[in-house]
Amino acid sequence: MRRKTKLIHGGISGDPHTGAVSVPIYQVSTYKQEGIGGHKGFEYSRTGNPTRHALEQLIKDLEEGHAGFAFSSGMAAITAVMMLFNSGDHVILTDDVYGGTYRVMTKVLNRLGIESTFVDTSDVTNIEKNIKPNTKAIYIETPTNPLLKITDIQEAARLAKKHGLLTIVDNTFSTPYWQTPITLGADIVLHSATKYLGGHSDVVAGLVVVNSEQLAQDLHFIQNSTGGILGPHDSWLLMRGIKTLGIRMEEHEENTRKIVEFLASHPAVKKVYYPGLESHPNHEVAKKQARGFGGMVSFDVGSAEKADQLLNSVKYFTLAESLGAVESLISLPAKMTHASIPKERREELGITDGLVRISVGLEDVEDLIEDLAQALK
Repeated sequence: MRRKTKLIHGGISGDPHTGAVSVPIYQVSTYKQEGIGGHKGFEYSRTGNPTRHALEQLIKDLEEGHAGFAFSSGMAAITAVMMLFNSGDHVILTDDVYGGTYRVMTKVLNRLGIESTFVDTSDVTNIEKNIKPNTKAIYIETPTNPLLKITDIQEAARLAKKHGLLTIVDNTFSTPYWQTPITLGADIVLHSATKYLGGHSDVVAGLVVVNSEQLAQDLHFIQNSTGGILGPHDSWLLMRGIKTLGIRMEEHEENTRKIVEFLASHPAVKKVYYPGLESHPNHEVAKKQARGFGGMVSFDVGSAEKADQLLNSVKYFTLAESLGAVESLISLPAKMTHASIPKERREELGITDGLVRISVGLEDVEDLIEDLAQALK
């Protein structure tokens, strides 16, 4: 089954009981049992719900993994995955991960004894240098948020297997339409499904796919025990969004390519970060492991003052958190998505006060370019 077909016919398609072509919203908390333990696959909706199950089967198929899990947010998904580890365990993470990931590792999970080290995983040798006797996993974000760094998933996974570690990949920016990390050796794939998978700024959700029965059992135990599950209506909204993921991702990328060309030649733009540029340091790796470069672009205008002027002048780019929706969004990572990262750490990474991040939407690209042009004045 090819990718666009799988988006529509993957997982559980329709309802065999009524013939409905859309999986119903099972807005139910509990299920009648014919006798003790005699249920029809569902007993309580925290443990399992038919609508959520259909979504979980769909993302499992799309990521080509063993089992899928749906959570109430991307951060709930990340937290559940980190609960696979014990006090005293150590995880190596990409250095410029999403601010929420950095925050939960350094302000919450560290209090439970889970250690973390942040390194530039775009150079895989940095990973091996930081492996310790208690290291249990490598956590990769690729492309990263917001500097669009690329890590070679296959090489990182090879290194992880050599040392008996798990490979975890945040695949939010690429989505399974462009990139399938499990086929490259990853053990766990994460998504903030709020973003491209939902695609319409109307649902908050997180998804996880694992590559083995043991990981499936372990993660289901955590999901059921801690209860951060996705509700049936949000599960249905997410499945509806996923059906159009292919055509949306192709249009996002087509618009982005033209905007990147415009930004790269504009005198007010100091630097453009986009893996589709041949000048990107890991452009060839991106070409090798992904089928597309995505719809996220970051660029530096030189100062916080110029960035503020730009953000206050755009008309079609909405100043907002999040990304991956049909409408174009714009943000200042240093003050928004990555504000939880200390300033000295941001500067060390290159997340300057003049760095602007845009999520290119599905508007007419000429309108978007004209909007940026007038705002950059």
